[in-house]
Amino acid sequence: MQKILSYPISIIYSLCFFLTLVIFHPIQWFCFNVFGYQAHKKSVDALQFCLMRCANILGTRFTFTNPHQIDTNQPLIIVANHQSLHDIYPLTWYMRKHHPKFISKIELGKGIPSVSYNLRHGGAALIDRKNPRQSLPALMNFGDYIETNKRAAVIFPEGTRSKNGEPKPFQTKGLEILFKKVPSAIIVPISINNSWKMLKYGKFPLGLGTHITFTVHKPIKLSTFVSDKETLINNIETVIKEHIHP
Repeated sequence: MQKILSYPISIIYSLCFFLTLVIFHPIQWFCFNVFGYQAHKKSVDALQFCLMRCANILGTRFTFTNPHQIDTNQPLIIVANHQSLHDIYPLTWYMRKHHPKFISKIELGKGIPSVSYNLRHGGAALIDRKNPRQSLPALMNFGDYIETNKRAAVIFPEGTRSKNGEPKPFQTKGLEILFKKVPSAIIVPISINNSWKMLKYGKFPLGLGTHITFTVHKPIKLSTFVSDKETLINNIETVIKEHIHP
């Protein structure tokens, strides 16, 4: 019965979601080209907030638990598990004070209103997973940008989304590059739960009444693990996965 009900509601949601992206595309362009980065950043923040309100149409709720005081004047490396695209806009909204920037596949850099523009102009890393000669320099330049500008790099080390909530093994190459290029970073592990349920029927219809939760774990100074990055990665992976409940 819920799946049947989700069809008309998903259509309404999809229309609102797409219209939001279309409306904010020229807003982003104007803010970026007329007023610069800070204005563009505010338009992107507003976009994330509106996308969350669109998700409320489906009965989706968001809970972001962060008991830690995290300095906004230093670079961060946010490490999280990945369950669906519905991880991204709430994570961007709740961590907006830290200017989160994502590592994304290069295909998303064109063709999607608002999203592609922000990825190209907002500081993200667009990588071609099939071309190390492109992806490695792109990640290194991204790390330099994060270190210099004190932004927050967001990385999903599983490499792909979990379709059922079960975490996948971490791929460490991207983390290792960021650790090298952002030596003053604070590592912020985050566990994400339930966003996969938005896609439990596939791409359409969408799941109703999903409660997506984000749990921020104790930040870690990268400088305290100068000579033992393997232990650091294992610790991060363990704490994130311990708090995932498929």
